[in-house]
Amino acid sequence: MKNLTQMMKQAQQMQAKMAEMQAALDNHEVSGQSGGGMVQVTLNGKGAMRRLKIDPKLVDPADVGMLEDLVTAAFNDAKGKLETYLQEEMAKVTGGLQLPPGMKLPF
Repeated sequence: MKNLTQMMKQAQQMQAKMAEMQAALDNHEVSGQSGGGMVQVTLNGKGAMRRLKIDPKLVDPADVGMLEDLVTAAFNDAKGKLETYLQEEMAKVTGGLQLPPGMKLPF
C-alpha cells in the first residue's frame, strides 16, 4: 500500500505541474522565419498565431504565390520549434517518463 500511496502522490504532483505548464503556454512565444527573415510568424505555446510580419519588399501583386509559400514555410518553422519546446517541457514535467506511442500531451 505504501507504493500505491507514493504513486498517487506523484500523480498529483505531475497533474499540478501539467496545469502550471498549460497556464504558461499562453505566455510562451516561438517565432519562425523564411526568406532570410523577410517573413516571420510568431505562435503562442498552444500553436495559435500571434503575429505575422512581412517585409514590404516582398509584396508583389504579380507573385502572390511566392509570398504564400514563404508564409507557410515560416509558420512550419515556428510550429517545429514549438513542438521541440513542448517535448522538452513535457520531459521536465514527467521526469523523463516515456508516454505510450501516439500519446501526446498536453493536447
